[in-house]
Amino acid sequence: AGGQPQPEPGPECSSAEEPGGRGGRRLRTAFSAEQISTLESSFQRQQYLGAAERRKLAGRMRLSEVQIKTWFQNRRMKLKRQL
Repeated sequence: AGGQPQPEPGPECSSAEEPGGRGGRRLRTAFSAEQISTLESSFQRQQYLGAAERRKLAGRMRLSEVQIKTWFQNRRMKLKRQL
């Protein structure tokens, strides 16, 4: 399964390239308040997700597994900075 369609329009563009750039970088994903709430509550239960949990969460939230994985990595770094 390739890239799934995003549930809401956001600053993310469908192509992998930024306008005027040649890199394969994606634009920043704009998470909805509901998505952030779901991610935060999952993070409170466990800071590290296994592949199965990540897949389940991605399917439920209509996000890619990479987006879920990256959010968790960033959230762990945020927690580390706060401590």
